[in-house]
Amino acid sequence: MTSTLDENGEAAAPPAAAEPAPAPSPQPPGAPPAADQAVTVTPPRPAAGRAFAAAAERYALVGLLVAVALFFCFLPASSATFPTAANLRILTANQTVTLLLALATLVPLVAGHFDFSVGATAATASVLCGGLMQNHHAPLALAVAVALAAGLGIGLVNGVAVALLRMNAFVSTLATATILGGFIQWYTHGRAISNNISPSLIDFGSTTWLGIPQPAYLVACIAVALWYVLGQTPYGRSLYAIGENPRAARLIGISTRGYPLLAFVGAGLIAGVGGVVLTARTAGATADNGTTMLFPALAAVFLGATAIRPGRFNVFGTVFGVALVAVSVSGLTLAGASDWVNPVFNGAALAVAVGLSTYLRRRAGRGGD
Repeated sequence: MTSTLDENGEAAAPPAAAEPAPAPSPQPPGAPPAADQAVTVTPPRPAAGRAFAAAAERYALVGLLVAVALFFCFLPASSATFPTAANLRILTANQTVTLLLALATLVPLVAGHFDFSVGATAATASVLCGGLMQNHHAPLALAVAVALAAGLGIGLVNGVAVALLRMNAFVSTLATATILGGFIQWYTHGRAISNNISPSLIDFGSTTWLGIPQPAYLVACIAVALWYVLGQTPYGRSLYAIGENPRAARLIGISTRGYPLLAFVGAGLIAGVGGVVLTARTAGATADNGTTMLFPALAAVFLGATAIRPGRFNVFGTVFGVALVAVSVSGLTLAGASDWVNPVFNGAALAVAVGLSTYLRRRAGRGGD
């Protein structure tokens, strides 16, 4: 090692080594980054892109409905009969009962409860309406009043069991449906009801006004009224609050017993109307327990929860859900599909709809993440 001499002839000290720069002190969690640290910022999605994505999600079901209708319009096997005015009238008339049952199912679901008895309630109202006219020669007004009162009573029983006694809605309404199925068999002795049905009721179910089946106007009025109640009134907003978070709704003073009770009563009343319309459409009643009417209605409600207001059960989404299921089944039937295709389609549509609506509800609960 060589040394150097300073100006006095003494050995000079070697130059000091440069000290390393101090390491940046760690930042506590949640603290803002230091000024000398690089920060990676993800640019937000443009407002136009967010609006387009939201619109696409809201109206995807409507677009799918249009696509399915166009498919059957141009499919060679169904193109001659599907896009006709006669088929559209039949399609509309046949779905009035399904839509009523879907709306009946919708009301308790908004509050977080299933009602599996709406199909049996409609069937019970139908056999009571037809049976009173056939067996007891009751006037039309009395037969309709008894059918609606039966729907109200069944809804009240379900509401008391679920909202007041805190029974599981799945089990209690399924039990109600089973009991009603037995009542229908006892009342009808397993035979169809078709005699002495009021001609006025039959005309209501079979004739059109301005080219539209008359029951469709009644269903439209009920749908609009239900949309107003659920979306524009404190009661409807309270039902949504109960369905999303019952504990939080109770803490802010919402009646988590009385409001769901009214929801079941409303569901029973709408199902009773569906039973009367069913009697008008079929000019009688059968000993069916209503189970076959339930699953298309459930599929429509859960499909509707993926549209218009994604993640929430809503009236207009339910209407489009019913239309999609009806158009698909009608197109498959006119295309010559086998009998087993319709129940398979209804079951698959219900499974897909439940999955999509559950995903959207969870995503909405996380704030859209």
